[in-house]
Amino acid sequence: MKPDTIYHFKKIPVYLSLITILFFQTIELRAIISQDEDTVVAKVYVFDIKEEIAAPVWRKTQLAFQKANEQHSNLILIHMNTYGGLVDVADSIRTKILNSTIPVYVFIDNNAASAGALISIACDSIYMVPGASIGAATVVNQTGEVVPDKFQSYMRSMMRSTAEATGRDPKIAQAMVDPSMYVAGVSDSGKVLTFTTSEAIRHQFCNGKAHSIREVLRISGHANVEITYQELNLLDWLIDFLIHPAVSSILIIVIIGGIYFEIQSPGIGFPILVAIIAALLYFAPLYLEGLALNWEILIFVIGIILLLIEIFAIPGFGVIGIFGLVFIIGGLTFAMLENVEGKPFSIEMVPFIKSFFTVIIAILVALIGSIYLSKKLFSSTSFGQFALNSVQDKKEGFTSATEGYTQMIGKKGRVKSMLRPSGKIEIDGEIFDATAVSGFIDKDEAIEVIKYQTGQLFVRKSKQ
Repeated sequence: MKPDTIYHFKKIPVYLSLITILFFQTIELRAIISQDEDTVVAKVYVFDIKEEIAAPVWRKTQLAFQKANEQHSNLILIHMNTYGGLVDVADSIRTKILNSTIPVYVFIDNNAASAGALISIACDSIYMVPGASIGAATVVNQTGEVVPDKFQSYMRSMMRSTAEATGRDPKIAQAMVDPSMYVAGVSDSGKVLTFTTSEAIRHQFCNGKAHSIREVLRISGHANVEITYQELNLLDWLIDFLIHPAVSSILIIVIIGGIYFEIQSPGIGFPILVAIIAALLYFAPLYLEGLALNWEILIFVIGIILLLIEIFAIPGFGVIGIFGLVFIIGGLTFAMLENVEGKPFSIEMVPFIKSFFTVIIAILVALIGSIYLSKKLFSSTSFGQFALNSVQDKKEGFTSATEGYTQMIGKKGRVKSMLRPSGKIEIDGEIFDATAVSGFIDKDEAIEVIKYQTGQLFVRKSKQ
């Protein structure tokens, strides 16, 4: 045998050792790679919808999607338990979900009724606890009465289109709104459709049954997850509270009531201060949320200025006063509406009508309540300094002026400061407080005293 051949034979054990080492290293590397694949962590962002669907829920949803995008989350999970709420808010939320680049799941932990059903159907996957319900999406008013069919038609259309977008049966979705909708084997009772958990699974409106968020993630194929729960700070809670429609209505009542009391008793200062604080609480959170724009706040301020000019500077109530009222109502109404990006003057009629009537009703309540309270405040001793509570005793030299004022009935004079309806009049060179029995009477107009009642002279325009 040649020396070279002998040399190579001697090297065979070395070659075998190298091959063996490489073999085991390959197996170990594959194990490491496999282990890394198993430990890949999916980022999940979870937030709750467990209250009435209203403006605060829409704000919470926007914050959740913003945070989920910032954290590069792989999944957004809504933990839901709601009986519904405002259709326009639910529409905004379902549109946000449908346009999301991140998959959105919903875990129904008891109820997803009405607006909650619409939001749930917009999600990519639906999971429910045993005994949960989804459906009953008929549109009703605040008293629970079914609203006219034009509103039902809009809801039916949204339910159908949402179901189509997420691959669910649009007829079943419509049956959750329309009791006349017939779906063989599903809805033929003439009643609005509501699914239990097992029924929703059977008809592909639920992807599975779960008892917890962890179980939802496990059965949906997310074994290794990093869950982030939405946490709202104190400012978030305060803004959510202030933008609630009920709170907004109360603030409008306080604004109008404060202005009314300041006009009735100029110089007190407290009512107008309360009105200013209420206006700040009304507009500030809406401005921070991008709902109230600069021009909307500006027209409200202009309206207040025009109204004050009309009351204190210009006789009568004319065009300036009317414009003032229109600007005030307009500013309060438009501040509630969501602004479409790039279209600052774009208006959606349904939210606009709702906001408009919210403002009008609040103003009417404010005026009626203010008139009632003003009578109580200024005629009762129960309210301390707002009413006189001292006794003018005859023994101390006090006498009644009723007889003197009664003798003034029939006398004529002139208006010293415009009667709106109260003001100053001049009779025989003396100044008296007086009230017009009908409408306003301009300065320098001739007047006649027609009666004296409860310490007040009542006058009308003189016929001479």
